[in-house]
Amino acid sequence: MSNLFETLRGRLAGNSRRIVFPEGSDERILVAAAKLGEEGLIQPVLVGDQEKLEQQAKELGVQLTNVEVINQHNYPEFDEMVASFVERRKGKATEEDARKILLDMNYFGTMLVYMGKADGLVSGAVNSTANTVRPALQIIKTKPGIKKTSGVFIMVRDEEKYVFADCAINIAPDAQDLAEIALASADTASLFDIDPRVAMLSFSTKGSAKSEETDKVAEAVKIAKEQRPALPLDGEFQFDAAFVPSVAEKKAPDAEIKGDANVFVFPGLEAGNIGYKIAQRLGNFDAVGPILQGLNKPVNDLSRGCDTDDVYKLAIITAAQSL
Repeated sequence: MSNLFETLRGRLAGNSRRIVFPEGSDERILVAAAKLGEEGLIQPVLVGDQEKLEQQAKELGVQLTNVEVINQHNYPEFDEMVASFVERRKGKATEEDARKILLDMNYFGTMLVYMGKADGLVSGAVNSTANTVRPALQIIKTKPGIKKTSGVFIMVRDEEKYVFADCAINIAPDAQDLAEIALASADTASLFDIDPRVAMLSFSTKGSAKSEETDKVAEAVKIAKEQRPALPLDGEFQFDAAFVPSVAEKKAPDAEIKGDANVFVFPGLEAGNIGYKIAQRLGNFDAVGPILQGLNKPVNDLSRGCDTDDVYKLAIITAAQSL
C-alpha cells in the first residue's frame, strides 16, 4: 500500500493541487487536512466558518496553518458563482434557486471546482453518495463520449494491484455502459502504474452459457474493442478464466487475456460490490476507493464509516487524478 501512495506523492511533488473538502467541520476531515497542509503536497480548502474550525482544530491538537477556509455564507465571489451556476443549469434553476442551493456545502464545493478555484473535491464522510455525486453530475458533468460516471476500487495486497469496476454507482449497466466503464477503468489503472489488461466478467466464458446477461457482456467487449483496439481487453470470462492461466488455457485458449487480467469489469453492481468485499475480507486486500471516474474534473466519495487515513489517501488520489 505504501508503494502505491509513494508513486502518487512523487507525481504531486512540485504540482500542488487545491482539493476542496465541503465537510470542513468533520473531525476526520480536519485532521487529514491539517496533515496534508503540513506536508505541502496538496493545498486543502475547507468549507466552513474560519473561527469555529480553528477552535475545533485547537481542541483536536492540530494546526490549520497551511489550510485555506472558505465560508459559503460570506464568500466574496458568491454573486459570480450564482450567475455561473444559473448558466450551467440552463434554465433548470433561477437566481433565487441558486442562492439557496449554493449554501449547501456540496454544491458550493463543486462550484469551486467547476470555476477553477479548486482542482478536485472529496466529500462523503457525512453526506451520502447521492449528495456527493448529484452536484458533480449536474455541474461538472461527464467527459465527452461518456454517459455515466462509475466507481472503482484499487485492490492492493503487498505488491499486487488490481482494479475492480463498477463497485459503487451503476446498478444495471447495459452493454454501452460496460464498455465505457472498461475503458475508463483502464485509464484509472494507468494512473496507478498498472499496465491495464481488462477482463469483462460473467458467469460464462466465451459462450459456455447463453443468456441475455452473457450476450450483454459479449456486446460490451465488441464496443470497447472498436473504440480502443490496441487495449488488451477480452471476455466474457468467468473470474477463474480471467485470473488463472491454467484455467484460461482450458476454457479460452484463443483469448487475448490468458489468465493475466488486472482490471476486472463486473456485469452489474451486485456482483461488483460483493466481489470487492469478498476480496477485502477473505483475501485480505486493501480496498482503495471508491474512485469516481468519467467526470470532467475529479470528485470522490468517502464512506461515512471512513477514518482520517481514508480521507488522507482519497485526497492524494483526487489530486493525482487532476494532474
